[in-house]
Amino acid sequence: MKLGLAIGYSGAHLDIPVKLVQRAEELGYDSVWTAEAYGSDAVTPLAFLAAHTKRIKLGTGIMQLAARTPANAAMSAATVDAMAGGGRFIAGLGVSGPQIVEGWYGQPWGKPYWRIRDYVTIMRKIFKREAPVTHDGREIALPYTGPGSAGLAKPLKSILHMNSDLPIYLATGNEATVKLTAEIADGWLPMGFTPGAMEEYRPWLEEGFRRAGNGKSLKDFTIQASVHVEVDDDVSGALARLKPEVALYVGGMGHKTKNFHNDIMVRRGFGDAAQRIQELYLAGRKDEAIAAVPDEWVDMKSLVGPPERIRHRYRAWEDSGADSLSVRSRQPEAIEAMAKAARLN
Repeated sequence: MKLGLAIGYSGAHLDIPVKLVQRAEELGYDSVWTAEAYGSDAVTPLAFLAAHTKRIKLGTGIMQLAARTPANAAMSAATVDAMAGGGRFIAGLGVSGPQIVEGWYGQPWGKPYWRIRDYVTIMRKIFKREAPVTHDGREIALPYTGPGSAGLAKPLKSILHMNSDLPIYLATGNEATVKLTAEIADGWLPMGFTPGAMEEYRPWLEEGFRRAGNGKSLKDFTIQASVHVEVDDDVSGALARLKPEVALYVGGMGHKTKNFHNDIMVRRGFGDAAQRIQELYLAGRKDEAIAAVPDEWVDMKSLVGPPERIRHRYRAWEDSGADSLSVRSRQPEAIEAMAKAARLN
């Protein structure tokens, strides 16, 4: 199993952990992943890291579709890839919830399934440079001819000769979009993936491969799961430190009727807890929401405790069906412990 390092997005003050990423590269980590919500963006830090690293792959986990047009996403990915020497960038894409899509980016929620399909199709056309780009999609069309159009649009082909095979991964979680991911993407950034989850996802992935119609299978596809890692002799204390983020995402990162993280928790058998966390969080009782997060849920989706416990429980992730695992931690001890658990050196 390959390891990645997920550094996420920045808090109130920009902080790119360059030395941590460099250490991960030294240890044999395969990739580093950034993110974005409504603060720091996912692409710019990778350009900075490209200049401070040599071989580690640079992935967006994720670029939000509403944040940029497919043409701009393709340009950004290809530009950083070229700056990094080629073959290092992974364009991870995903759809945020309607609160962010409409409230922050000012874009319509629309039909996410069709927007993803159109977006990926356009990006692939741009990367390949086989012809000026046109696309007549359900959600996105090029050239644009809708309201406000000057009627003067011209199909264009990228000036930059891009990596035609630049990989695209999708962050998805429900049945329809997981099938779409298997059909059109090179890899998957699964939401809520834990050991044992492949029993649910495998039929969806297989159906997507069938729809691709080109003999595609798991051997042609990357599953890049992610896991929180915290090294601490006090397991309960480590679990407690991870609960605020769970409460934020399950309780407040989305509307009461549309929260992907809450949905995943329900699907994994923690429906009552998910409902209670959301009720408390939306009522402004954040401390109580954090306290309502079950230890079992955090432990299921994390690797915490002494290094030996982490190594022991890592075996389940090796057998999970994922072939790559992003370590979500900025703790140097965690980066070292996972390298040993994965036998990178």
